[in-house]
Amino acid sequence: MTGAAGTTPPTYVLIHGAAADSWCWHLLVAELRARGHDVVAVDLPCDDDSAGLSEYADAVLVAVRDRIGSVDRRGLAVVAHSFGAFTAPVVCERIPVELLVLLGPQIPLPGEAPGDWWANTGYAQARQEQDRRDGRAEDDLVGLFANDLPPALVTEVFRRGRHQADKPFGDPVPVATWPDVPTRVLLHRDDRFLPADFVRRVAWERLGSEPDEMSGDHLGMLGHPIELADRLDAYWSGRAGAVAGRS
Repeated sequence: MTGAAGTTPPTYVLIHGAAADSWCWHLLVAELRARGHDVVAVDLPCDDDSAGLSEYADAVLVAVRDRIGSVDRRGLAVVAHSFGAFTAPVVCERIPVELLVLLGPQIPLPGEAPGDWWANTGYAQARQEQDRRDGRAEDDLVGLFANDLPPALVTEVFRRGRHQADKPFGDPVPVATWPDVPTRVLLHRDDRFLPADFVRRVAWERLGSEPDEMSGDHLGMLGHPIELADRLDAYWSGRAGAVAGRS
């Protein structure tokens, strides 16, 4: 499903992370639509205790079909944030995606359960080191997730938090290999939840990819939507040169 660079305008399909909803993309959506792009901002069933990764991917396909009338349309670019990276490869196996962007991601291996990801990647040590550097109190969730956002957005982020069901954390990612789709990793250099050095190492170990960096905390799509839109458009233009992941 690897696409060649061309003039086809992209439709951006945005997949949020855990305990969130499509609101987290609203500033980016406005920016992309102002540039003439179609955008599908998905709401995953994260508060449904019966829904796993396969159902999350189903929700993405339904949202694409509802927005643009077909899941077979060319020009689809999937952007997956944080925990959304576990759903993204499943989506890429089911519909013809031409670009995959993993934003501040938890990068999975095929067949890996999200609940195992933390230990498999050495996340706990990376977080402890980051917390020591920041001097962050354990209960300071603003400092962990939204240290770069203005107060009004911080308030809304935490007001809109959703229940995150446990089921997908026990579901192995239902793909045998990483999808053959041009893939970019974009980290946030001030991310304290998924520290930049940690994401850089995991991206290289798992995808053989050197991530790009942009401004922002873990929720950089809210803090820097114009910069992110610029990055996405540049990735779309150069997608033939992006790296496909390892098996």
